[in-house]
Amino acid sequence: MALIVQKFGGTSVGTVERIEQVAEKVKRFHEAGDQIVVVVSAMSGETNRLIGLAKQIMEQPDPRELDVMVSTGEQVTIGLLAMALLKRGVQAVSYTGSQVRILTDSAHTKARIQQIDDARIRADLKARKVVVVAGFQGVDEQGNITTLGRGGSDTTGVALAAALKADECQIYTDVDGVYTTDPRVVPQAQRLDKITFEEMLEMASLGSKVLQIRSVEFAGKYNVPLRVLHSFQEGPGTLITLDEEESMEQPIISGIAFNRDEAKLTIRGVPDTPGVAFKILGPISAANIEVDMIVQNVAHDNTTDFTFTVHRNDYQSALEILKRTGVEIGARESVGDTKIAKVSIVGVGMRSHAGVASQMFEALAKESINIQMISTSEIKVSVVIEEKYLELAVRALHTAFELDAPARGAE
Repeated sequence: MALIVQKFGGTSVGTVERIEQVAEKVKRFHEAGDQIVVVVSAMSGETNRLIGLAKQIMEQPDPRELDVMVSTGEQVTIGLLAMALLKRGVQAVSYTGSQVRILTDSAHTKARIQQIDDARIRADLKARKVVVVAGFQGVDEQGNITTLGRGGSDTTGVALAAALKADECQIYTDVDGVYTTDPRVVPQAQRLDKITFEEMLEMASLGSKVLQIRSVEFAGKYNVPLRVLHSFQEGPGTLITLDEEESMEQPIISGIAFNRDEAKLTIRGVPDTPGVAFKILGPISAANIEVDMIVQNVAHDNTTDFTFTVHRNDYQSALEILKRTGVEIGARESVGDTKIAKVSIVGVGMRSHAGVASQMFEALAKESINIQMISTSEIKVSVVIEEKYLELAVRALHTAFELDAPARGAE
């Protein structure tokens, strides 16, 4: 008998018919003898609908009242799923975040979980009940309803699994696992049987949309085995775990991530003096704009060219700030480019293999793809290229690192 936390996202519970299908799946696990806690999101599109209503009243809705309102989306889903289970003869009970007492801080719309009282859930599981919990929400010390921000239901699922010391946290979604890259770009992409937390964290931060970064961080911190599964197709999915299997069969690269949402900014002819990087990036940071990759080149005339990337949504704001900074520090010019993309190779196998970066560069060179920026860590290499070459680059790298071999992914 295993204790399993199952999380179903908005598309998985998007209609009454789908909620009935989820109930059938949960019933099968329960009948097999497992203890089941189910975490659900609001029905697909419901949170956006509620936010839209709030914005009809206030252009910038009050955060506390917005949390009160949007948390009702999950309340509907837990009630419907509990009813669907009861209809099937499965004892079930639904709880909001505050009823469980998922204690958070008071940062409305982006709260962080501090503690979970698991006593009530454990008592229900002991009585052979399926416990259905609203994801995405909690309660602060003052009893105010809080929400955890977008993707918060994944975090709720992982946090409950950690508190209950569950055998596994299963994330049900509209894909059947984590792939070597996006199958829409590379049809030969293979589903991975296993991937480490570290690799998954890199993949998520670099553009892979399968899991929220926060939930992967949480799972890694508390060593909660995560499994990504398809809501309505049977299959083993992908297990995300702490273990790095030492095996001759282990690939150097586990996957290729990419991101079209970046923009590049360059300030040229900056006097090369101590503190220049702070003078350039300080105002960017003060505007709450996150910087990703950074490259600095010092010229022979004691000036420097400084290039960095930001999210494309922040491009205009960042460029305006950079131009003002350029005037203040006597730079030659400040320019930008939105037609770029980032491609990254990820794999813990890099730690024990030399020449991975040069293999990547060689594969791109064969396709006449110019590299504009490079960033590396222990288990990843990222490059910025022209956006028009993105899909060609991903396919070339996927082949170069033998990720589309038919035998890949077999246990």
